[in-house]
Amino acid sequence: MNDLQVVPVDGDRMLEQWRHVHNLIVPPDELSLAEVRERSGRHRLENACLGDELVGCSTVRPPEGEGAVATVIARVLPEFRRRGFGTALYEHCLAQARVLGAQDIQTVVLAANSDGLRFAEARGFVEVERYVAPEDETEVWLTLRLER
Repeated sequence: MNDLQVVPVDGDRMLEQWRHVHNLIVPPDELSLAEVRERSGRHRLENACLGDELVGCSTVRPPEGEGAVATVIARVLPEFRRRGFGTALYEHCLAQARVLGAQDIQTVVLAANSDGLRFAEARGFVEVERYVAPEDETEVWLTLRLER
C-alpha cells in the first residue's frame, strides 16, 4: 500500500483521469470536463495512482453548515478493489476533511452501487437520507453519516 500516491488534481490531463473514474463508477451522474473543472474549484479532487497507473479518485467537499459536515467520497476502479486501496484512499480523505475543520463526516453513494454501500457501512456509515436526483428519477442516492 505504500506505493499508492494520492495527488491533487491539477490540469486537464488529471481532470480527465478523475472524470474517467467518476463516470465509470457513477454512470447516472456522468460529468463533462467543464463540470469537473468547475467542481475542482469548490471541492478537493484527487487521483490515486500506483506509479503511472490510475487506481481511483476522491472528492472531499469542505465542511459546511452548523455541524461542520464534510463529505468524503473514495472511488476505486473495479480491477483494484479488495486490495486495500479503497481503505487507504478513504483514510486519506478523512484526514483531509479533519484538517479542513470537519466535525462530522458523510458520504454519498448510489444505492445501486452495492460495493460502495458495503464499503461505507463497514466503516461505520449509516444511512440518514434517501433521495432521487431531479434529472434522473430512476436512480436512488443515499447520504450516509459516519457514526461517532
